[in-house]
Amino acid sequence: MNHTPARAALPAALACVLVGASFTANSVLGDYPYAGGQALRYGLAALLLLPLLRSGDGSGPALLRTLTARQWGRLAALAATGMVGFNLAVLAAERSAEPAVPGVFVGCAPIVVGALVPLLEGRRPSRTVLYAAALVAAGAFTVQGWGRTDPAGIGYSVGALAGEVCFAVLAVPVLRALGPKLLTATVCAVAAAESALLGLLLDGHAFLRVPTAQETLALLWQAAVVTVVGFVCWYSGMRRIGAERATLFSGLIPVSAALTAPLVGTGTYGPGQAAGSLLVGAGVVLGTGVLTRGRTTGPGADTGDRAGTGGGTDTGDRTGTGDGYGPGPRHRNRNTLRPAARRAYGAGTGSDRPSHTP
Repeated sequence: MNHTPARAALPAALACVLVGASFTANSVLGDYPYAGGQALRYGLAALLLLPLLRSGDGSGPALLRTLTARQWGRLAALAATGMVGFNLAVLAAERSAEPAVPGVFVGCAPIVVGALVPLLEGRRPSRTVLYAAALVAAGAFTVQGWGRTDPAGIGYSVGALAGEVCFAVLAVPVLRALGPKLLTATVCAVAAAESALLGLLLDGHAFLRVPTAQETLALLWQAAVVTVVGFVCWYSGMRRIGAERATLFSGLIPVSAALTAPLVGTGTYGPGQAAGSLLVGAGVVLGTGVLTRGRTTGPGADTGDRAGTGGGTDTGDRTGTGDGYGPGPRHRNRNTLRPAARRAYGAGTGSDRPSHTP
């Protein structure tokens, strides 16, 4: 049986736990202008990442100069849909729906990603991953429950689901070229600019104001912990184990939120939350195989389709700037390469390069 080493899956799990535990900080920013808060959060995150990029061999800016116009368009779309648009859709949904409603829709992201990414890469979806994604979605629903809503709330919740899917799917090709740190810094800078432009268009100069002490702490937490640490861990995990399996860990977001809610007096953790947590855990174990023994699954392996093309999410092409999906030399499983080519691509699970830079 194929399985994912726990060390390779740990970054994705940590990222989702951090996001779930940050919901208290989000509530503190309820009165702060949305666009201004996003601009400050992502702009500060991009600045915090600059020293990490400079500590390498200086290849980060050089890699950005090699990106094509299509790849820059993909980065802009990723920031607009998966970051700015996602948060805006969640806030809009919560105007007419209880918070559990968009949470349930976003919990279906593993199913969509598990089907969409393989199709874009020219291979059949893994049945095991899809079954696991269904368990994760059911667990997220059980943890959060359902709530009052209306057609507008449903529509915005679907938009939030689309944003969550885009956050993973649009990143796949550019993640190969940039790596987790440089990708995070770049999309944060783009998202900050998009948020500022949105704020100017909607609220004029009122989109930005001096935050209170509590709002400042919440913004710092979101920028330094949720965005810098969380996004880098997310894309690191996605590069190591693939988008389909990494997205399974998004089921940990409502679990983490439910576990931390009693600590701040904003909720309880009862039998329903415990049952949902077990379902999420079962789905993650089934889809990634982190607790099983067997043939190690690299980022490009397909555990559910032996007859497929075997295309992957990350095949070790760290320096190429090609954009798009589909089978080809870039998508070959590195285990099929000759020894010399394997050394050139790099062996192992696809961990971060020591030089620089999910």
